Amino acid sequence: MAQNEDIDALETAEWLESLEAVLKHAGPERAHQLLEALQQKARRSGVYLPYSANTPYLNTIPPGLEERSPGDHALEWRIRSIIRWNAMAMVVNANREHAGIGGHIASFASSATLYDVGFNHFWKGPDHPQGGDLVYIQGHVTPGIYARAFLEGRLSEQDLKRFRMEALEKGLSSYPHPWLMPDFWQMPTVSMGLGPIMAIYQARLMKYLHNRGIADMTGRKVWCFCGDGEMDEPESLGAIDIAEREKLDNLIFVVNCNLQRLDGPVRGNGKIIQELEGIFRGSGWNVIKVVWGAAWDALLAQDRSGKLLEIMQSTVDGEYQNYKAKGGAYTREHFFGKTPETLRLVENMSDDDVARLNRGGHDPHKVFAAYAAAVKHQGSPTVILAKTVKGYGMGEAGEGQNITHSQKKMGEDALRKFRDRFQIPISDDLLADIPFYRPAEDSPEIQYLKQRREALGGYLPQRRPTKDKLEIPPLISFQRLLEGTGEREISTTMAYVQFLQTLLRDKNVGPRVVPIIPDEARTFGMEGMFRQLGIYSVVGQKYAPEDADQLAYYKEDIKGQILEEGITEAGAMSSWVAAATSYANHGTPLLPFYIYYSMFGFQRIGDLAWAAGDLRARGFLLGATAGRTTLNGEGLQHEDGHSHIYSAVIPNCRSYDPAYAYELAVILQHGMEEMYVEQKDYYYYVSLYNENHTHPPMPAGIENGIIRGMYLLRSEEKPSERHVQLLGSGSILREVIAAAELLKEEWGVTADVWSVPSFTELARDGMETERWNLLHPDAKPRLSYVEECLKGMSGPAIASTDWVRAYAEQIRPYVPMPYHVLGTDGFGRSDNRPALRDFFEVDRRWIVVKALKALAERKQVPAERVSQAIKIYGIKPNRAAPWTV
Repeated sequence: MAQNEDIDALETAEWLESLEAVLKHAGPERAHQLLEALQQKARRSGVYLPYSANTPYLNTIPPGLEERSPGDHALEWRIRSIIRWNAMAMVVNANREHAGIGGHIASFASSATLYDVGFNHFWKGPDHPQGGDLVYIQGHVTPGIYARAFLEGRLSEQDLKRFRMEALEKGLSSYPHPWLMPDFWQMPTVSMGLGPIMAIYQARLMKYLHNRGIADMTGRKVWCFCGDGEMDEPESLGAIDIAEREKLDNLIFVVNCNLQRLDGPVRGNGKIIQELEGIFRGSGWNVIKVVWGAAWDALLAQDRSGKLLEIMQSTVDGEYQNYKAKGGAYTREHFFGKTPETLRLVENMSDDDVARLNRGGHDPHKVFAAYAAAVKHQGSPTVILAKTVKGYGMGEAGEGQNITHSQKKMGEDALRKFRDRFQIPISDDLLADIPFYRPAEDSPEIQYLKQRREALGGYLPQRRPTKDKLEIPPLISFQRLLEGTGEREISTTMAYVQFLQTLLRDKNVGPRVVPIIPDEARTFGMEGMFRQLGIYSVVGQKYAPEDADQLAYYKEDIKGQILEEGITEAGAMSSWVAAATSYANHGTPLLPFYIYYSMFGFQRIGDLAWAAGDLRARGFLLGATAGRTTLNGEGLQHEDGHSHIYSAVIPNCRSYDPAYAYELAVILQHGMEEMYVEQKDYYYYVSLYNENHTHPPMPAGIENGIIRGMYLLRSEEKPSERHVQLLGSGSILREVIAAAELLKEEWGVTADVWSVPSFTELARDGMETERWNLLHPDAKPRLSYVEECLKGMSGPAIASTDWVRAYAEQIRPYVPMPYHVLGTDGFGRSDNRPALRDFFEVDRRWIVVKALKALAERKQVPAERVSQAIKIYGIKPNRAAPWTV
């Protein structure tokens, strides 16, 4: 017997009739209950039921259950058409002005209806009584968003003419960039995949704020728009299970399924909507498919044979792209012509009628019904999979064609057809100039558009950072870290934990602190906070932890303060980004501290770190277990010697490498003042180490030097003729101090020792000074801070750190003496710390040899002394360099 052969058609018909009766008299919910009960009974009875997360290739919401839009549909189409025209005109004009400046027409053309319905009916603005929604706008559709803002009066025609021309004058950024347009854009999303994961953790932060009683998030939603091709990014789908686990019913994804990537079909041989439905539904999401527009409703109702649905199911996306690109006659022959039954369905329709059979994402009524259902859904996140046509309305210039994504220009004939299709009142004699069009201020279109936004609480996108300042505790509050540890040895990681504990006890800012950990609390010595603060969980704790009898047991709580994210650096970083931008997105400043294995920071989530800079994030990243030689035993994968290079390229990331507890306290306290009192849009990266040692008390008057990046730690009272300047940071500073003692005791060389908490900040100061001197040639030259510190000091300078040489090399142009650098270039190794520091040539012996060699080059010591030192210290001159490959 064939697998799908029906051995009793009459019995099957009776079951189907029973189902129809239940649907008619009791509704779909009752039918669902009965079917679930039948499935459970069948499985318990041993019947094998293969699981499928897919539903038929139809709209999830049948026509009879669609909620109808209350708007003026004709007027909304008119507004949408004008926006389409201005978005297209913006890109085409920009590329006429400057060939190759880029921009995208096709992405917004495919999604205009998806945005228009949201703007007109769903997305709450910042003045709404419930607060504003957050909308992650797909990066490539910015022309359409600017075009709407132009009609709203928020942007001028001159602004539109400056699209992608912003370097020397005010202009419009290519994509959503809060750093460039800080009052307009909220979220940078064009680095594909980052929007989805950031939206998930943004929605989770809103639940966190609400459940902890910090801010009322009732009714606020997070909407994330992304493309079907974008869903290939691991960040797009990698956290969707978290959205369901956290019960994020305040989160709505809208995936614009125009079936095309940048170069061609997304799933030419498959069906991306069905694939995504299975993935999201399998992850527990509420899935709403908007596949077909209303023009298909009558045909589907007439499909008594089921052949139309069969063809819809079996047709792959590559074919669907062909149908839109090649028109009605082609679609009649190659789609409907697959069976006599389906061909008869369209026998009374013209080819133009067939071509006008619309996809669901271009039907405002279908989109409205999907959005309405999504905002009412409770208990889980929702994804709307909307089928559209890339380049919709562009006709022969790119509608549904593989070239569409890169289309920047349109010929006059294509412009004329575009104008006629969308009924834009621009005469033929003006058409070649592609003018922008805005109806009169008192026109029905402008009045309607403004009224809708007023009713919803104001314009979007719009960024409104709060000016509220936090009452940061003074430095003296952290006296325990300033007074040193005596004989007690601790790591800078433990110093950080002590700092955080003190801050959490502060009645003013303690509740605003958000400790974020991937899955290393015990590694960092933070498990003591579990019971004190609780680990946030949307469902609290449903079990008795095995360590319940211990003081630091694992405590989950719906009001918990700690965000322990599990083993997901991208997720933890997205969580930090959400908290670090709460001052702008929720009017609620938070103090997020994200601590992690330093190797798995910038190297792994560099794109998110860059986005954080764009977002004007405020908070602290703590790269623990830092350094190439300090995390002994872990080897190549874990030993980090380069995060400070990554952090240095993010303009508003201030990075520090403190050696002592007091340096750490000064940096963190100053950072809080700078971000939350002075309202500066910086964030901080601070490296922490796991090496225990004693910490001295803070010398008087060095706070400014710590923040600026350099201060004199030890000064030789009686410098000899052979004198050097030794610079160091982090864990290697102690090797530098030891090297100074060796130089004096064994070689008769004296040294000044400088602690350099930030070579990066010194380099930035140097570049700023250099630029000022360049632009003010007639003024007295300024000195960089490095030059101020080293002015009048004698001898060469030698720097040694636990980072690659490029870190300390940043200040070379500003050192007023011969400058020599040691660093940890090369892949990491597993071994003990002395062996690693020897291998990477940064320990006290190597510093001594480097200093002697620098003096020999100045004829202050004979070269033989250098050779003697190499021999005494057991250094092998012919061994391979650590960076050798």
